[in-house]
Amino acid sequence: MSATRCFKPGADLFMVRAVDASTALAPPQRSGRNLHRFANPGQFLRLSGAVLPWLAAAAFVLTIAGLAWGLFWAPADYQQRDSVRIMYVHVPAAWTALSGYVALALCSVLSLVWRHPLADLAAAEIGPVGAAFTALCLASGSLWGRPMWGTWWAWDARMTSVLILFFLYLGHVALVRAFDDPERGYRAGAILALVGAVDLPIIKFSVDWWNTLHQPATITLTGASAMYSGMLWPLLVSAAGFSLGFGALVMARTRAAVLERRIRTLLLARAQEVA
Repeated sequence: MSATRCFKPGADLFMVRAVDASTALAPPQRSGRNLHRFANPGQFLRLSGAVLPWLAAAAFVLTIAGLAWGLFWAPADYQQRDSVRIMYVHVPAAWTALSGYVALALCSVLSLVWRHPLADLAAAEIGPVGAAFTALCLASGSLWGRPMWGTWWAWDARMTSVLILFFLYLGHVALVRAFDDPERGYRAGAILALVGAVDLPIIKFSVDWWNTLHQPATITLTGASAMYSGMLWPLLVSAAGFSLGFGALVMARTRAAVLERRIRTLLLARAQEVA
């Protein structure tokens, strides 16, 4: 079998590395069979093409509604006054940055264990989006910290661990693009993402493990929220908008990456035919 082969136009134009014929034609393992059903780029393009407009519209509406509700109509805090309104940007950005890295780690598992082809592309596109949301979290936190703590930045355990998360995102972005062979970049990026996942529980529990300037969590999954409902609901609406916006951006970028790879493979196939 040749070193590479190309699917014909109209099929899924992914480059396939040479492997033994029996291995290439063997069905996927039972544990990953359902995952490989969704690895087909054509199926992904069809599904995402139908979902993406609705996802983007919902993200836009919820984000605008949540921010407008929180910034203009939600009550001010009795201690922090109107400066608390930065919360409606800072907290959703922080939640989205953390959940985005969880998605990055899951894509890395799919890549390393099941060789899921779309997982590599999705992971490569999660990195820049996750870095942007983490940067927004850090910037809004600094704006909030200045009037509350009297400083733009302190080497607080929570802030420092989130800064490390930002560098992990940037490192993943750089690493997956640092190799001439994309497969090597994807593997290296996946390993970095899984190693960096240790930072997530540190971020979560930093306010419990150390004495920090950052306040403890007021919203938990195991108990009632300590936040007034008039402030909680706009925060949740804004967080939902940020999360859907993150998903829409990653989906759009992944679609573009799939189409770019298809075009590159088609051009290569035509060049080989001419040669």
